[in-house]
Amino acid sequence: MEREETTRQQKVGRQIQKDISDILLKEARHLVQGTMVTVSRVRVSPDLTFAKIFLSVFPYDRASETIETLKENVSMMRFELGRRVKNQLRIVPELAFSIDDSLEYVDRIERLIKA
Repeated sequence: MEREETTRQQKVGRQIQKDISDILLKEARHLVQGTMVTVSRVRVSPDLTFAKIFLSVFPYDRASETIETLKENVSMMRFELGRRVKNQLRIVPELAFSIDDSLEYVDRIERLIKA
């Protein structure tokens, strides 16, 4: 049973989503070379110490490779996030990257319906 996110968790999640998107666009561009990466959503733990970041990657066949690259460089991403949220958050959350396969799922369902 999944608990509903509080307003604070949602606000922090939106801020992290915005900042991670900006980091991927500017500081970490070399990590996602040749792919289009979108931060689709961020789930934050109730104590705000952990953030799970769901990424949509195009082309989808390079998604796992991109996620692994980001996992290897998570400390740099967290440092950059810390620089941006230092005035809003006391603790910079631990980051975990995950593939958001909802678009792939929708595409698969549409192909099954058409078949």
